[in-house]
This record gives sequence, C-alpha cells and structure tokens, in this order.
Amino acid sequence: MSTNNEQLQELFDRIPRRHTADNVKEIYGILDAYEDLLTTLEANARYEQLVAPFFELLDPIRTSLKKSNDNKASKKQKDDLFDEGSGMLKDSMKDLMGLLEGEA
Repeated sequence: MSTNNEQLQELFDRIPRRHTADNVKEIYGILDAYEDLLTTLEANARYEQLVAPFFELLDPIRTSLKKSNDNKASKKQKDDLFDEGSGMLKDSMKDLMGLLEGEA
C-alpha cells in the first residue's frame, strides 16, 4: 500500500493555499485524482468498508469549491469558501493516510 500512501501524499502536497481561478481548477483536478485513488482502494476487499465514508465528503467539498468561484460572492466569501473546501479535503486525506498507515 506504500504506493497509495505516496500518491496520497503527492496529492496532499499539491493542494493550493490561496483562492484564485487557477487554484480552483487545480484543486478540482486533485479532487478527481483523490476520488480515483479512493475507487482503487475500494476495489481491494481489505479496504472496501474503510474507504466508503471518504466518498461522502467529496460532494460537500465540491460544493464549497464551486461556491468559491461564484461571481456574486465577495473576495472574502470566496477565500473563506475555498479555505473551507481545501480544509475538508486536507482533513479527509490526513484521515485516510492515518487509516492506511494503521492497516499496513
């Protein structure tokens, strides 16, 4: 599972810190790659039940990121929504990393 941990760490390290239109696009790509990694883990019977709850967080993260790109939102609202979405993604990835290390 070390390759999964490495992929997860690489994705985690790529998460942008500030809200910009380019960073929103980048984080969507990271989120898609994270979902692909979860799907790969889910295919393994050993991890199937363990990773299921992580899928539930993907939609709220996407919603927050989508709202952070709303033209009607103020700069502060966009920053806050982006921080919320990226924070949820980071927390989810940290939890998964801990889970995988505990199972290895």
